[in-house]
Amino acid sequence: MNTHQTTINIQTRGRDTYHISDKIEAVVQRNNIKTGLCHVFIHHTSASLIITENADPDVRRDLETIIQRLSPDNDPEYCHTLEGPDDMSAHGRNMLTQTELTVPISNGRLGLGTWQGLFLWEHRRSGFSRKLTITLMGE
Repeated sequence: MNTHQTTINIQTRGRDTYHISDKIEAVVQRNNIKTGLCHVFIHHTSASLIITENADPDVRRDLETIIQRLSPDNDPEYCHTLEGPDDMSAHGRNMLTQTELTVPISNGRLGLGTWQGLFLWEHRRSGFSRKLTITLMGE
């Protein structure tokens, strides 16, 4: 069993979903893992990782609508307000989604379904540099 770990940074431009499948796939291929697991971890509490539809961007817009209802900006009941009206809602969004994903590696590629893609979901309105650690295990 081989293992490899690398860290990459993704620059965001503000609240949106950023398709990162190609960046993760490149790490898998560079390390010549044919069969195994790819684990991705985000080092932040106001952005997250999701696997979702990669073809129709309306799906991601609708997900934003759903999560806005669950964790709205500037809720008057929030105590944590020092970092702006979108910070506490970003923490709530992070908790409702995921900070890590594990995807199978099959035949040297990410084993995603036809319509699946890996996305970094930036929950803040401003852009940030987001750090991801990718750990590969396999042969």
